[in-house]
Amino acid sequence: MNARESSVLSDRPEATVASIVLNTISHPVIMVDPEGYISFANADAEQFFRSSSNILARNKLQSFLPFGSPLQALVEQVRANPSPVNEYRVDISSPKLGNDRVVDIYVTPVNEFPGSVVILFKEKSMAEKLDRQMTHRGAARSVTGLASMLAHEIKNPLSGIRGAAQLLESVVSDEDRSLTRLITDETDRIVSLVDRMEVFSDERPIDREAVNIHVVLDHVKAIARNGFASHIKFNEDYDPSLPPVFANRDQLVQIFLNLVKNAAESIGHEEPGEITLSTAYRPGIRLSVPGVRDRVALPLEFCVHDSGPGVPTDMLPHLFDPFVTTKPNGSGLGLALVAKIVGDHGGVIECDSQSRRTTFRILMPAWRGQDPESNTGGSSSLHTTGTDE
Repeated sequence: MNARESSVLSDRPEATVASIVLNTISHPVIMVDPEGYISFANADAEQFFRSSSNILARNKLQSFLPFGSPLQALVEQVRANPSPVNEYRVDISSPKLGNDRVVDIYVTPVNEFPGSVVILFKEKSMAEKLDRQMTHRGAARSVTGLASMLAHEIKNPLSGIRGAAQLLESVVSDEDRSLTRLITDETDRIVSLVDRMEVFSDERPIDREAVNIHVVLDHVKAIARNGFASHIKFNEDYDPSLPPVFANRDQLVQIFLNLVKNAAESIGHEEPGEITLSTAYRPGIRLSVPGVRDRVALPLEFCVHDSGPGVPTDMLPHLFDPFVTTKPNGSGLGLALVAKIVGDHGGVIECDSQSRRTTFRILMPAWRGQDPESNTGGSSSLHTTGTDE
């Protein structure tokens, strides 16, 4: 209980029980007093508002909300007409709360304390996040068909164009030789792009084993420090008790090299930046996988945090789609490939971004012993019946 809660509820014998019950609810719940101060916040609300209950008790609700937030109008409506009001998919994103804070809101008057209201926030469920993940995988599959077509319809003619340009180079004047070299270079660039896209059409089973993720991350960090991220400070926030991940080591290196390279490019060379690699055990996320009786758990969380300027809000929903990029010369295939590899492992990837704090979060299955069936991590055909348990 915080200071304001104690002053309001401490004289009631059921107060302690009520506080315990509210802290077990897996949704943020707050009570706002007639003056607009947050007089109570359960444990989930402290995480949601990124502040302790003592700090929340010293602040009004409106200080956490964006200007003109509809939540403030809902609170006033319930005070004027004491009856519950619900509002769905309300965007309360703000610098204090972070981006992508779209929630369902339930506002209820507290009859025992006139002017006070209780607010329950229901965040976007994991099932909705998984639905979005399936959209990314569907987009990757669309690139698969495109890659197969391009390999046959484009690469063969390009080899002829390149050969003709090389023949011309030996007979044209010095002034025109630069043009033939331009044709050759651009042809090679297109072939390289098609080769990258062909990776999406690789449907061979993944050779997986028990992998120590910290060895992988240290390897990626060593490559980055000796190359593209030599100017960036690296931090580690590892859980040393983490079990092995059930994955392909080389593909894990590919995933995290891509994410760390993107983070380094986002930070740039203008000012010192930081990249933090973190690992944690988060039990609770399970997926239903075709052909497997039990749902597959994704308890391992791997994150790449960077201090760059962040991802534009309008790009976040499409960040893992093919050909979507914020780089002037980017192909937009890097993150799409990362999403495909993570999906092929039965995992989930998502991005949370705000200024000076962008996080790519990957959830993956853990190694569970020698039984192949117990290590089924799913594939791109995962059902979106993920639940928080």
